[in-house]
Amino acid sequence: MSDPVKIALVGATGMIGRAIVQACIGREDVRLIAIARREMKLPAGAKMELFVADPDHWEEVIEAVQPQVMINALGTTRKKSGGDDDAFRAVDQKLVLATARAAHKQGVERFISVSSVGAHILAKTFYLQVKGEVERDLAKVHFRRLDILRPGLLRGARPDDLRLVERLGIVAAPLGNLMLQGSYRKYRAIEAATVADAALALALTKPGGRFAHDHDAILRAAASLPQLEQELTA
Repeated sequence: MSDPVKIALVGATGMIGRAIVQACIGREDVRLIAIARREMKLPAGAKMELFVADPDHWEEVIEAVQPQVMINALGTTRKKSGGDDDAFRAVDQKLVLATARAAHKQGVERFISVSSVGAHILAKTFYLQVKGEVERDLAKVHFRRLDILRPGLLRGARPDDLRLVERLGIVAAPLGNLMLQGSYRKYRAIEAATVADAALALALTKPGGRFAHDHDAILRAAASLPQLEQELTA
């Protein structure tokens, strides 16, 4: 049996972060270390480490734990940031990039970041512009492997922040997905747990390169996770 892959996770308190924590329960092929700004309640059965520190000291934590892979699931919303563009950028852009650069400096070779479908520096919405800028700047960090996940509307439990538009979208998602065909498939809603499985599968994938994963590619990555687990635990 191979040694477990050491994964550092930032953004563990969000929807995808929590799904990643849940997905790691009972796994012998990964060792999960969460780095957070505040304490969080761990689900039953979770065997992981949680380091609580001010973001200014995250590099020190990364240096101490020496992960092989880092997963970024950081993210806020315009609502949570009070509609303040700078406050939004502080988390979704500045903190993400600072974490990536700190990880690279400490020898982390693989970085997985959750972005959004439609992310582009020339997007019409501020949210997607910022996501596009982050994707562009992550590429400049020069990780040996960089994976960008671009999910559509996330389905899953979000008890602390479920906006009306999202609630309606989640309810309508099964029908809406059927209508999104061809080049529009990338906009399909997707389960947060599926995105989490994809992130874990990519964390266990060793070849280098730079990759962007839309809806169908996320599904393929998630579907490959059981096989990767068998190979690493054999």
